[in-house]
Amino acid sequence: MKKIVSLILAVMLLALSLSLTGCGKDDVYNVGICQLMVHESLDKATQGFIDALSAKMKDAGKEVKFDMQVAGEANLCTTVINAFTAKKVDLIMANATPALLAAANATTKIPVLGTSVTDYADTFAGKIPANVTGTSDAVPFKEQAQMMIDTLGLAAGDQVGVLYCTNESNSLIQYEAVKALFEEKGIVVKAYTFSETTELQAVTTAMASECKAVYVPSDNTVAANDAIVGTICQEKNVPIYTSYGGNVCYAALAIDYYQLGFETGNMAAEILLNGKKPVDMAVKTLTPTVAYNNELCAKLGIAVPQN
Repeated sequence: MKKIVSLILAVMLLALSLSLTGCGKDDVYNVGICQLMVHESLDKATQGFIDALSAKMKDAGKEVKFDMQVAGEANLCTTVINAFTAKKVDLIMANATPALLAAANATTKIPVLGTSVTDYADTFAGKIPANVTGTSDAVPFKEQAQMMIDTLGLAAGDQVGVLYCTNESNSLIQYEAVKALFEEKGIVVKAYTFSETTELQAVTTAMASECKAVYVPSDNTVAANDAIVGTICQEKNVPIYTSYGGNVCYAALAIDYYQLGFETGNMAAEILLNGKKPVDMAVKTLTPTVAYNNELCAKLGIAVPQN
């Protein structure tokens, strides 16, 4: 009889243990965040993501735990992502294209959301994996080019330098887009590229000596080191236009990266709380806003449009 009672108690304890384990898993979600590097735009996107998803979880009476890692370099994203897959996190947020590629290559089962990524279709050669979606920081290149032409009085024969890192595939996409638009107006476009940050100063110095203006795409490596670019170009009175905003540009048509990350966090909540599948969720974009650096425009003698 004692053996039967002991067996019954053991079964009951096992059932209770399994019940509690299941409850914990349902109430606590683990999310891995892989951010390519530290700089203002990516930092804002990550914070927006955390804020949005945390709020949604709180409203639902759930808990979310974030494992936020900054890779530092593109080739280290894989190491970060592999740690997430080993832990079997519930979702991966990949901040910037190298992080997104690493996540997509590492798993087909864990949902992956990208942010601060310009072109998903091009990144995946037209075949976005079923477990991948997210938000894009793409901006209208035609409007950007025209904004530079109008505010700087660019004309046929003038040369515009486009500065980007060759390790970032999305920067090449942006370069080719603005190049075609400027060349329609007879404006000469030249790419100034680098692969290591140690090359940036020399490349920028040459560019500032040869160009009337500089266009910087949403390039994470340039953005993280744009103080170098700004110092050199200001010494030569060469105006900089960027796709991400920042302090070194005289003007920008850019998106709010905090809001971009916030929207990504809302998408994560749809997946984790409502069971949506990434394959059924379109990549989202934001409407960019025009911004001028009045102080820098005054130094460079650029008239800021009244409207």
